[in-house]
Amino acid sequence: MSNNITLPKDAVIPNHIAIILDGNRRWARARGMYTLEGHKAGFEAGMQVAKASRQWGVHTFTVWGFSTENWDRSLKEISYLMKLYRKMLDEIKKEAKKDQIRFVHLGRKDRFPKELVKYFKELEKETKDYKEHVFNVALDYGGHDEIIRATQKIIKAGIRAEDVDEKLFASYLDTGDQPYPYVDLFIRTSGEQRTSGFLPWQLNYAEYYWELGHLPDMTPGKLRDIIVDFSRRRRRFGGNDAMEHFSFDPEVLTRLELKWWRLGKIPEGTRLREYALDHIKEQYGLSKHLAGEAAKLLLEAISEENKQKFDKARVKLKKFYKLIKAEVKLAFEPEIVASLEVRMRSEKGEGEDTTREYLAEVYRISLFQAAKAAHLKVLANVERNLAQAGMGEQHWVKAEDYLQKYYRALKERVA
Repeated sequence: MSNNITLPKDAVIPNHIAIILDGNRRWARARGMYTLEGHKAGFEAGMQVAKASRQWGVHTFTVWGFSTENWDRSLKEISYLMKLYRKMLDEIKKEAKKDQIRFVHLGRKDRFPKELVKYFKELEKETKDYKEHVFNVALDYGGHDEIIRATQKIIKAGIRAEDVDEKLFASYLDTGDQPYPYVDLFIRTSGEQRTSGFLPWQLNYAEYYWELGHLPDMTPGKLRDIIVDFSRRRRRFGGNDAMEHFSFDPEVLTRLELKWWRLGKIPEGTRLREYALDHIKEQYGLSKHLAGEAAKLLLEAISEENKQKFDKARVKLKKFYKLIKAEVKLAFEPEIVASLEVRMRSEKGEGEDTTREYLAEVYRISLFQAAKAAHLKVLANVERNLAQAGMGEQHWVKAEDYLQKYYRALKERVA
């Protein structure tokens, strides 16, 4: 099945995605189904997601379907899983030549049925020269077991202790001869927040994503959103990543935004534009000239929104964010940010999911990292809306308090 879902043009594509396939049995039990039906649904979802990743340019995709501890399950379940693994290999074999997929089995081969082991080896041999993609399947895999096996190989090879370094040790792991052995993006489905010993060496600098849904509910669309979230993260690798443009003072921004809010019902005029200019200059670290241009665009967008002309507002906001992007050199998509801002305004700033997504996109942080600031901004907006509805001055006081906490939380995250 063809995947028509696209990624933003500036999305950072991970070279290596690794995923723990979890939640099949819980998914089935929650629906009153047999657990084996959950495994079947999970298998189909996993294969769709793997195919989508290849279409987007992900080179290496690793799945963990059976651990060294999973042999404790019932014989009936294990037997069914073995059939699914055979079916998976058939699917990979069909697409291997067309998509240039190299298949690699990670883990032990001594405890599987002989016929399945034979098929593993045949498929590995047939696809060993394909270089476009790698599809790693971890079956009867355990992280400790992989390290022990690698150590045993080194000892058997007669390598001296003083000759063992990180590069040599990594070459003896199951991923040793791959171009991208180290994982960029690690995903675990079903809301579990642990790695369970999966690829302990290769996950050294991976970005983690905990997907609440069970594996059968995993879709290319969800994977797309996860990759977008990954794209927003600043991967430091121990280095300096100071963002000079975001050196704003939370207290100054709070005062400016509060004045902006309290002038919200005044017709467009000199004072309003001056406040907009000062706010934008402080928030993004722009020159006065650029902040003036940006303020003009922003006020024009707000004017169109007030007339319920949201498409025109979105066009103005897109121009506004193009100007910001060109100066601040961030990787956000102006079209996406403009659409999110229009949606936020239509929700009166009280939509926490939209606010979190907006902050993540603009400031290039993950949804998880944006959560605290988004929550505080929504609380500030709720108080502002109550104050503007004439519910009392105390709501302006609360709005100011939440707004200052919001800018402090944002500064802590992007400084």
